[in-house]
Amino acid sequence: MPSVLITGANRGLGLEFARQYGAAGWRVYAACREPTAAAALAALPGEISRHRLDVTDAGQIAGLAADLAGAPLDVLINNAGINYDNGAFGDSDDETWLHTLRVNTLAPLHVAEGLIDNLLSGRRRLIVNLSSKMASLAENASGGDYSYRTSKAALNMLARGMANDLRGRGVIVVVISPGWVKTDMGGPSAPLPAAESIAGMRATVERLTLADSGSFLDWQGRVLPW
Repeated sequence: MPSVLITGANRGLGLEFARQYGAAGWRVYAACREPTAAAALAALPGEISRHRLDVTDAGQIAGLAADLAGAPLDVLINNAGINYDNGAFGDSDDETWLHTLRVNTLAPLHVAEGLIDNLLSGRRRLIVNLSSKMASLAENASGGDYSYRTSKAALNMLARGMANDLRGRGVIVVVISPGWVKTDMGGPSAPLPAAESIAGMRATVERLTLADSGSFLDWQGRVLPW
C-alpha cells in the first residue's frame, strides 16, 4: 500500500488530499495541530491516521518522526500554510511576517528533514511543497501581499536547494501552485473547486520523475516562471 503524509490535513486542501488519497487506497498519515478536534478528518473513510503536528514546533516534528520510525513514506505533502497578510505598502507588521515565514518557509524544510529516513524507505521518494503563483517574480504585476509572497518565493528557493541536495539519494522535490481554490484561505470567490485542484495535483504527482525535481509547477503540471 503506498503511503502519504499530509500536513495541515484538517481542512481545505489538506483535508481534500486526505479524502482523495484515502479513497484511492493509500495509507494516509494526516497531520494537524489539533487532531482530536478535526471532526471532518475523523469522518473520512480509508486507512487514515491522525497525528498531532504544529509544523513550527521542533519537538512535535521529532515526536512525529519517532511515531513513524521504520514506516516507509512514498510522498510527503507540505501543505500547511497561512496568509495573515496586511496587504498594502506601509501596512506591514514584522511579527506577522516572521510567523508567516516560520510556517510557510522554515517548517517545510524541518518536516522534510525529520522524515527523510521514512522517505528514503519509500518507493516514490517524493516531497511536494505547496507554493503559489503569487510567489512568481515574473508574474507579480499587482504588488501587495508582501509577507505571503515572500514566504512562498523563499519556499521555492528552499525546494530548489533541497532538490539539488537530495537528487543523489533519489528524492524528488517540487513546488506546486494549487491555483486559486475555493477554501477558507482562497475565499468564496475563487473559481477552482478543491476537489478539482487536488485531483489535478495528484495526477501531476503521479507523472513526476527525478528529471522533474526542482520544478515549479501549477496544479495541472505546467511549468511556472520563477
